[in-house]
Amino acid sequence: MNVVVQVLNFISQEILNVPAYLIGIVAVIGLIALRRNAGQVISGGLKAAMGYLILGAGATVVTSALTPFGELVLKSTGAHGVVPTNEVITAQASSQFGASSAYIIVLSFIVMLLLARFTPLKYVFLTGHHMVFMSTMLAVVLSVGFGARNQWLIVLIGAVLMGVIMVVMPAFAQPFMNRITGSDKLSIGHFNTLSYIVSGAVGAAVGKKSKSTEDINFPKGLSFLRDSMVSTTLLMVVLYLVFAVWAAIVLPAKTAFSIFTSHPANYGSFFMAAFAQALQFGIGVSIILYGVRIILGELVPAFQGIANRVVPGARPALDIPIVFPYGANASLIGFLSSFVGGLVALSIIAVWFGPVWGMALILPGMVPHFFDGGGAGVFGNATGGRRGTIVGGFINGLLITFLPAMLMTVMGSFGLANSTFGDSDFCWFGTAVGNFTHLGVVGGAVSLLVFAAALFAAAALWQVKVVNKGWLPAAEHVSFIEATKAQEKADREAARAARLAAKEASGKSA
Repeated sequence: MNVVVQVLNFISQEILNVPAYLIGIVAVIGLIALRRNAGQVISGGLKAAMGYLILGAGATVVTSALTPFGELVLKSTGAHGVVPTNEVITAQASSQFGASSAYIIVLSFIVMLLLARFTPLKYVFLTGHHMVFMSTMLAVVLSVGFGARNQWLIVLIGAVLMGVIMVVMPAFAQPFMNRITGSDKLSIGHFNTLSYIVSGAVGAAVGKKSKSTEDINFPKGLSFLRDSMVSTTLLMVVLYLVFAVWAAIVLPAKTAFSIFTSHPANYGSFFMAAFAQALQFGIGVSIILYGVRIILGELVPAFQGIANRVVPGARPALDIPIVFPYGANASLIGFLSSFVGGLVALSIIAVWFGPVWGMALILPGMVPHFFDGGGAGVFGNATGGRRGTIVGGFINGLLITFLPAMLMTVMGSFGLANSTFGDSDFCWFGTAVGNFTHLGVVGGAVSLLVFAAALFAAAALWQVKVVNKGWLPAAEHVSFIEATKAQEKADREAARAARLAAKEASGKSA
């Protein structure tokens, strides 16, 4: 038994927990299925893996730049509470639930592949670190509800639940992804999908006649802001320096200096460290976008082979940065709107929900608000333009604050930890699973299987009746935007023709 556990731990932690390896393996399988030669297979697999590593390197740079910014905000405002961080809560739970999590992640991957092969939900979830987070969350919640003695029941139920959620959520989000990308080749494989769907739906409702964030018209003197790397970095410079000044005013010098441990000497170094971190943020975003381009260039062609031979019609479900190139401005605006939404939700919990219901105080973490809020902004922009981006990002901020507080109520002793899972799908799914386990071992197990079957049936019906028939959200809004762009182009061409005619006429009269 120990050998089996060790093997499963190796597979889950050393292979499936490394998205780059998983992406590379999938690319190799697809290229082999396309009958590419050995050189093309090796090259494609390596480039796909390296593209994901580049994406991860960019995410690491962004995270390291956002961490001190989060400290600036929280220490300056004096906020205290729980910061949702998937990596932290997973590390805390791994010593107690690592074996169950390892079994769940491996078996759930098999369940997912079988569902993708033999059902209408042709999605292959490839975001390895989110698979680890989901398996850990299910191991914790199911163990709290069923008791650690029922390990095999926990593993089997957890594997079914996780395999289902990995094909269900991409299906529900697919029409919005089709709207964003302009094709049906990519899916979203990130467990904040509920927020993305809500953002896209709200964008369609509120964003009629709202222009895209990517069509922002800058004055001629500010045309340099059209470069997303420049505009993103400049905004972060402003935000960083504003909070650095605030921290310098309200905090003792020693506390303020400790935020940037590499520049502890004086306030001059303190402000320059804030400036440097803002530049690092811009660099990180640029690296992410470059990595996304490499992944798309290698993985999408390889998936044609998988679609043709292994899982007919399969779509790769990838991490959320995959959508950032489709809305660079939207991702930044969504991040800021999400952060504002998190602050509003924090205030509501502090004033009302906390005192009345004992709800935990969830602080806004910069990393989830950047990635989740940025993704929500892109989804909202695709269906509702600028208004959709702002409102969708704001609602994402509310969701990833309220939902983690609800999840903590079903996590047993881990509900008292200093961290929790932060993305919306971990929270709503985990809360539902935890409440079903209260029905007892038999009643809870049966109820969870029925719950999984109901989710799967709803997603399959959505896939057949909606996705496969080509429905796209916000068709009227997009038609209006396209018509507006066509009219603007016609007006520019007419004005140009008028200027040429006037020039010719003045030349003849002369």
